[in-house]
Amino acid sequence: MKITFSPMRCEGALEVSKAGDVLTINGESFDFTSLPEGATIPAGIVPCDWIAGPVERVDGAINITLILPHGPNPSEVVAFPSPIENPPDDVIELPREPSNVDA
Repeated sequence: MKITFSPMRCEGALEVSKAGDVLTINGESFDFTSLPEGATIPAGIVPCDWIAGPVERVDGAINITLILPHGPNPSEVVAFPSPIENPPDDVIELPREPSNVDA
C-alpha cells in the first residue's frame, strides 16, 4: 500500500488504520481487497470525504491519496508530507505538527 497526502487547511482530525487491503478512516472501513491489478476506482466513487483522488492497484499494492487536514501555518512536515509506503497493519502514524515540549 502507498498512501500519499493532499494537505488541506480544514478543521477535523484524521485517523487511519490498515488491515491488509482494508483502510479504516475515522472509524469507517473501506475494503479494497477485490480491486484487481491495474484497476482504478475513479475519484469521488468511494464514499469518503478524506479520499482525494482515484484508488488504484499497481504492482499488487493499493495506491490512495488522503486529505491531510492542518491548521494555519503548517510545518514543512505537514505542508509537504512524504508518502507512506508499505505501512504495517495497525494505526498509521500520519504526518503531524511537531510537539512543543518546552510549552
